[in-house]
Amino acid sequence: MLKKTHRLVLVVICCFLFTSCDPDAAFDRYKSVPNKWHKDSIASFNFKAPDTTKNYNLYVNLRNTNAYKFSNLFLIVELNYPNGKAVKDTLEYKMAAPNGELLGSGFSDLKENKLWFRGYKDPFKFNEEGDYQVNIQHAMRNNGDVDGVENLEGITDIGFRVEKAQK
Repeated sequence: MLKKTHRLVLVVICCFLFTSCDPDAAFDRYKSVPNKWHKDSIASFNFKAPDTTKNYNLYVNLRNTNAYKFSNLFLIVELNYPNGKAVKDTLEYKMAAPNGELLGSGFSDLKENKLWFRGYKDPFKFNEEGDYQVNIQHAMRNNGDVDGVENLEGITDIGFRVEKAQK
């Protein structure tokens, strides 16, 4: 019995070490969506600027289920700098293949998507030291509707990731 317990503890420790050690990640957090993502709900992430001399890639991370019924996703992403400057973008991401199969990684109903925010065309540098904030809000609409989708189904978690650029 004791050997079984030791093995289990060793497996848990190894899993923790392998999943928590990501040398490229300067920041990586998720926030859960309770049931549906309300159009006025904003996921905010606060972090300190990493090394201001290095290049970084910034990503919006999403986890979604088969309940997500759209082939794309529109997001409003705002990056607030320490000095008060704010940059706001409306971004579109492809979420499904032409046959309707959801994109992303994962073997089950849950898919994970790592979506580019900054760094894909030009290297991104944090040119100011201090506290940054990223705000993420969905901007989905049904075709022909003026009003947005009030409660977006199928999104389970919203995340933001800053990682060292490989260039």
